[in-house]
Amino acid sequence: MIALLTGKIAHKSPEFIIMDVNGVGYRVQIPFSTYYELPAEGGTVSLTIYTHVKEDAINLYGFRTRLEKEFFQLLISVSGIGPKMGKDILSNIQVEELAQALVQGNLARLSAIPGIGKKTAERLVLELKDKVQKLDIAKPAKGENRPSVSAGITDDVASALVNLGYKEAVVQKVLSETEVPADASMETILKQALKKLMK
Repeated sequence: MIALLTGKIAHKSPEFIIMDVNGVGYRVQIPFSTYYELPAEGGTVSLTIYTHVKEDAINLYGFRTRLEKEFFQLLISVSGIGPKMGKDILSNIQVEELAQALVQGNLARLSAIPGIGKKTAERLVLELKDKVQKLDIAKPAKGENRPSVSAGITDDVASALVNLGYKEAVVQKVLSETEVPADASMETILKQALKKLMK
């Protein structure tokens, strides 16, 4: 099962890219949020991958952050939502905003996503609200002063720690328990997390 790919972009489009990994071209479908963050063709990129196996095909879905992949997996766990729709949902709404809409049961916002009707929006809230609340990634409501470190920095730290050999579940637990200022650098978070992991 492919979980991560690093290689050069041989072809780039909003729907998919072809990654040249040591001479092997992988066709990876991507949401727009990932597309906008990619370098130009010929540039090197590393994507976290979800491998979807069907009877007649193996499809790869790529994401720039672990959080996007995690949300994609949550979405396709809902009855009636397949990988293509999961990708399309993430193309039309940022993960943090999606999390907030699910936690608040904001059916109007969810129904505004192309391809999502009221019934599907209700099913998303019903099946995912509690799971998303546990992730604690929804943006704080107005008036709340809950500083949060950039999700991108946290993902970079998590990736670095996993590359060092730590198990992802352990890394995520440590990061969730690590209190850091909202303007903390990646180096600061990494040092604090390593201190806890090496105890």
